[in-house]
Amino acid sequence: MTLADIFHRHGAEYLKRFGNHMLPSHKKAMRDIILCRSEYLGWHEWFCEHCQRIHYTYNPCKNRSCPQCQNDKCDQWIIKQKDLLLPVEYFLVTFTIPQQLRRFARSHQKKFYNILFQTSAHSLKTLAKDPRFLGGEIGMIGVLHTWTNTLEIHPHIHYIVPGIALSFDQKRIMYSKEQFLMHVKPLSRLFRRFFKEALKKAGLLHLIPAQVWTQDWVVNSKSVGNGIPAIKYLARYMYRIALSNKNILSCKNGNVIFRYKDNDTKEQKKMILPVIEFIRRFLQHVLPKGFQKVRYFGFLHPKNKNTFNLAQLLLKAKCTLPENVKPEDYFFKCPVCGRPMVLIKRSDGKRAPPLNQLFKEFQYTNV
Repeated sequence: MTLADIFHRHGAEYLKRFGNHMLPSHKKAMRDIILCRSEYLGWHEWFCEHCQRIHYTYNPCKNRSCPQCQNDKCDQWIIKQKDLLLPVEYFLVTFTIPQQLRRFARSHQKKFYNILFQTSAHSLKTLAKDPRFLGGEIGMIGVLHTWTNTLEIHPHIHYIVPGIALSFDQKRIMYSKEQFLMHVKPLSRLFRRFFKEALKKAGLLHLIPAQVWTQDWVVNSKSVGNGIPAIKYLARYMYRIALSNKNILSCKNGNVIFRYKDNDTKEQKKMILPVIEFIRRFLQHVLPKGFQKVRYFGFLHPKNKNTFNLAQLLLKAKCTLPENVKPEDYFFKCPVCGRPMVLIKRSDGKRAPPLNQLFKEFQYTNV
């Protein structure tokens, strides 16, 4: 059972009931997932020189909410990040928001998530400048994560932060203490203050319950090793989606049964949801069109390449990939012998119909 199967069977009903209120990004995600690796998107023809066989693969939809497509991107992203790696200790810093704000976040996705990025990054950079911690400019990579294991809305941001700062005169490198980046209590207070100021500036503060600003906000920081392991850690969050196909167990009698990991007991559990509620929970994690869920800050921002090069020079190090990571591991491989194959022909596919027409075609072909 896959997410595409569920959309095939019950997407028309969901569209009929909620189509007038669905965001364009939600309709596009549903359409892309249904069409992924189908004849509508075209195909590639491959030739294996070793076993002399020809193989065909349908093109992916490349939607970032599609379970089939996200599985292919993690290793490719890790390879691309090799030039940003530094031989230092890395930290994972996670910013979460109070539960009272989650429903508001779902209703104002683009504004809210932009504010979440801006204020959390500003908090990190501000406290890092304090000489009691690092006393300089830091760099970080952040990724937005919006769900719980049961598909509820829970927006938070994970940052990977190298444990160094570049001095303000750009002549020295300051190192963090071993397994310690900065205190999280003052960081959480800064985050809360900046968030409130940003909402006020955006004209949204009056929509927020007053008690949100009197309670503690949660920020967590922990060491995650160095180099490639840290980037791999972040990639897990970056290319995960709300639910993978392997965890969908069945869709029968109007209910979906899926498997999830309980965060408290660490045990695998099962959840049963009405199919319409399941689709609603999944689609609420589809981000607005063009929204950047991965962002770079400080000396890791692409516009600060010269600053990053200076930091690398001061560290007197040039990072490379481990010897066991080979470029050929990322070619399309022959399903028979496992050798890299040669692309000999491709088709771009054909124009697919709108979502409502697509469901009518499915209904007709299944008669």
